[in-house]
Amino acid sequence: MNKDTNEGTWKQIKGEFKETYGEITNDESAEAEGKKDKLFGQIQEKYGKTKDEIAEAVKSW
Repeated sequence: MNKDTNEGTWKQIKGEFKETYGEITNDESAEAEGKKDKLFGQIQEKYGKTKDEIAEAVKSW
């Protein structure tokens, strides 16, 4: 398990927290940001890519 994989797991946890916080406070922006963070974390954990590499790949879709 490399550093990027561990970082991906942590981003998923933070994303889940932000998403739940957004739901509780009716803050759609925080909820959407949490979902994005969770997705980036899942990709980072699975493929071991950095956040910048993932962002570039998403932009190219």
